[in-house]
Amino acid sequence: MRLHVDWTRCDGHGACAELLPELLDLDDWGYPVSRTGERDPSVPRDLERLAVRAVRACPLQALRRVPTT
Repeated sequence: MRLHVDWTRCDGHGACAELLPELLDLDDWGYPVSRTGERDPSVPRDLERLAVRAVRACPLQALRRVPTT
């Protein structure tokens, strides 16, 4: 699984980075950025539960899980 941010929806609330600091950080304006440098970072199996929680917590549904290709 990968995480994808829909930039047309994201307002930089930062909930995703608070709930998943292992994969996401916030830029200077409060928008999520990948700690791995990947546009859509891969989610390690041990972090999948936290990733699901972060997706559900996004107030604008800008964060979503996408299958690994």
